[in-house]
Amino acid sequence: MKATGIVRRIDDLGRVVIPKEIRRTMRIREGDPLEIYVDREGEVILKKYSPVGELGDFAKEYADSLFEAVGHIILIADRDNIVAVAGASKKEFLNKPIGQVVEKVMEDRKAVLINNPNERKNTKSGCIIDSDDDEPCKFTAEVLAPIVVEGDAIGAVIICSREPNTQMAEMEQKLAETAAGFLGKQMAQ
Repeated sequence: MKATGIVRRIDDLGRVVIPKEIRRTMRIREGDPLEIYVDREGEVILKKYSPVGELGDFAKEYADSLFEAVGHIILIADRDNIVAVAGASKKEFLNKPIGQVVEKVMEDRKAVLINNPNERKNTKSGCIIDSDDDEPCKFTAEVLAPIVVEGDAIGAVIICSREPNTQMAEMEQKLAETAAGFLGKQMAQ
């Protein structure tokens, strides 16, 4: 565990304020659920709760099935990271932070189809995976659909391709929307 040097007091209602710097670094937003753990040494640990991550193996199996059906790379993300990968290297994508385009899709709660993502003016903000370098997007076509549960966007299903001249169409968008809807229903139960 890494010490921050920050000390906070508990108020009369039992609340503790998580400093803004830590919330920004850990991508904790207002309303985000946190899990509370206690270890044997008496430490209290707060961990971001990921309902999509709870589906773990199920999300991976669903991604595998979708990949077999469409032959394109399938990524399933929670609000922060890629949690399931099919059709590509896990090392390259699994647990990597999502990019601004995925955050925007979740915020807007609307599926998008993007052909030729590198033709946009600001390619960095349009990449699925957030990275520190200024390399162009890795994909030639993308479909992103938010996973929505009880009005809250909690993740996204992403269908993408690296193949030159690949164009996504309405079929891929409907598949992504259907997958996102199905995963959302699984989490609502």
